[in-house]
Amino acid sequence: MSDPRPSHVPWLTPYLTVRDARASASFYEQAFGFSVHDMVDDDGAVMHVEMFYQGQLILMFAPEGAFATTARTPRTSGIEAPQSFYVYTEDVDALYARATAAGAKGLMPPSDQFWGDRFCQLEDPDGYRWGFARPIAPRS
Repeated sequence: MSDPRPSHVPWLTPYLTVRDARASASFYEQAFGFSVHDMVDDDGAVMHVEMFYQGQLILMFAPEGAFATTARTPRTSGIEAPQSFYVYTEDVDALYARATAAGAKGLMPPSDQFWGDRFCQLEDPDGYRWGFARPIAPRS
């Protein structure tokens, strides 16, 4: 059986609802170092965005109301996001500093954790929670 996915798409990719797709793309670039792979514009409104991290598709999103959805962000809904994202990075401390300077809310500053990672947690402007980590020591 042939692989049914487009060549750049992993088997699992989070697809989020955001308030403003253009603003979210800019935030994710500045704060987390993601890069825009594809941005679909419909008469001046960004309707779909694909973002890469470390050369891999990591995230797709669309604004509230796109494609007739009623989905809302955690921030718009007034709830804590029930999921979070765990991303490995080269430098947890530098990412945390860059992200908070770009407007992310720091939830847990970088610190060494019992499971063996240096870890921090941030909340993006739409209320999604992101954990960034790096192993403290090489893993066998």
